[in-house]
Amino acid sequence: MAEGLRKGLTSYGDAGFSLFLRKAFIKAMGYSDDALDRPIVGITNTYSDYNPCHGNVPQILEAVKRGVMLSGAMPFVFPTISIAESFAHPTSMYLRNLMAMDTEEMIRAQPMDAVVVIGGCDKTLPAQIMAAISADLPTVVIPVGPMVVGHHKGEVLGACTDCRRLWGKYRAGEIDDAEIEAVNGRLAPSVGTCMVMGTASTMACVTEALGLSLPMSATIPAPHAERFRSAEASGRVAAAMAKAKGPKPSEILTPASFRNAQVVMQAIGGSTNGLIHLTAIAHRSPHKIDLEAFDKLGREVPVLVDLKPSGEHYMEHFHHAGGVPKLMAQLGDLIDLDAKTITGQTLREVVAAAEDVPGQDAIRPRQNPIKAEGAMAILHGNLAPRGAVIKQSAASPKLLQHTGRAVVFESVEDMALRVDDPELDVTADDVLVLRNAGPKGAPGMPEAGYLPIPRKLARAGVKDMVRISDARMSGTAFGTIVLHITPEAAVGGPLALVKNGDMIQLDVAKRRIDLLVDGAELKKRLAALAPRATPDWAKRGYAHLFNETILQADEGCDFDFMRVGGKE
Repeated sequence: MAEGLRKGLTSYGDAGFSLFLRKAFIKAMGYSDDALDRPIVGITNTYSDYNPCHGNVPQILEAVKRGVMLSGAMPFVFPTISIAESFAHPTSMYLRNLMAMDTEEMIRAQPMDAVVVIGGCDKTLPAQIMAAISADLPTVVIPVGPMVVGHHKGEVLGACTDCRRLWGKYRAGEIDDAEIEAVNGRLAPSVGTCMVMGTASTMACVTEALGLSLPMSATIPAPHAERFRSAEASGRVAAAMAKAKGPKPSEILTPASFRNAQVVMQAIGGSTNGLIHLTAIAHRSPHKIDLEAFDKLGREVPVLVDLKPSGEHYMEHFHHAGGVPKLMAQLGDLIDLDAKTITGQTLREVVAAAEDVPGQDAIRPRQNPIKAEGAMAILHGNLAPRGAVIKQSAASPKLLQHTGRAVVFESVEDMALRVDDPELDVTADDVLVLRNAGPKGAPGMPEAGYLPIPRKLARAGVKDMVRISDARMSGTAFGTIVLHITPEAAVGGPLALVKNGDMIQLDVAKRRIDLLVDGAELKKRLAALAPRATPDWAKRGYAHLFNETILQADEGCDFDFMRVGGKE
């Protein structure tokens, strides 16, 4: 088997000439024959001036290169797309699959014996893992790490749970322009990902639970020296994998590792986005995520990590309490400890080495959880034949069984125009409905599911309402919010049939979300729907590819031709 510089030679019709030409040109970089004869570790560079989450990537790159060279291999850094959550139009989710394709093709196209992928901001780790599974080259995943916490008037702050909370106070008139501007400069005091259990932190923890990253790598704060020591150690592991030609993702990822990831996602109070991403990751392998099994785990697995938005702490507190290894130790027999990791250790060995931190309260014992059930529940009903999700750990308990009148917004734009209209016919007992915000409808399934409380209700003291949509929601958000309603309205899903004034019933205990309208009436409404035509935004380029091939949320929103077996 070819290795190092001899891998994947460019096709000139003469393999010897291809290698000769490759070596001649790469020597222009000043490399010696000794350097070029070593196993190669490719290292992705996802740094961008648009991506503050990845602001520490240049330092991580240097640390990884150091670890690779100390172990006798040769590091080669190469760029890929960099996606930053708040800078990507129309939404970062729209670009996740493009990043996955870019990363996979660059791994395939360039000679490397192992690869280190560096990511953090919400869609980057999922995209990179999807790519790594498809390329199936020995892979080490390095999360960039969470920010450190901020402070304001003696209060600890975190992006972005507190940014949503304080913005809600501003909308309600409880804080003024000067204070919200001061808060704006204090929410994100360092580079790194959100320091609450948003999607970035969720996926970092999931990655560690899958065995694809080093122990503790999910939680080390982005600016800490420990982050760079972990990166150096990751480079050493990657060099060893390059020499050994494994283990590959296909050897690490098993039904047990995917189950472990789901258990951890429930126990950390994880982001609902994480379920879409884990589903897409699994679909790149021979394995699948069964939503019914995931919901069953949610009834068995308690939330043990006391972290916003489900609890009170922040990621650095989770880290100093022992991180994911300590959490898995507390989960006990809910975790399959025989699952393997990239280091060659099993999770049993990782858990045995977990630090015991006296007095810490960020990771609860199993007998004293912060929530008796897991973070997420899967709902079905005539509004969601293929499922919907609610983050029950971040919802208002009194609203988990609720029946209310529908107040319908046709699109994200319609919601933005009307939600604060003083004439809007809405009460606190109503159910806010947003449609045409799914994978095809928006496009890109934006994080618009966190519908704002209408201003006149917010100023009357309303903090939460039942809100439903085919959109996503940031993992940092709090509220009684039903998301990922599948099929989406834009493809004729039942959400398209809801009218203002219809009654909607939510019953999380029974795992139901239903439109209380007669079946015959719903058939009439369905027949009256206009057929969907290709929208103007999808006439060319990547947008056309996206619109034609994107799957629904229950299948991970990957492209239909990118699953393990290709297009069905």
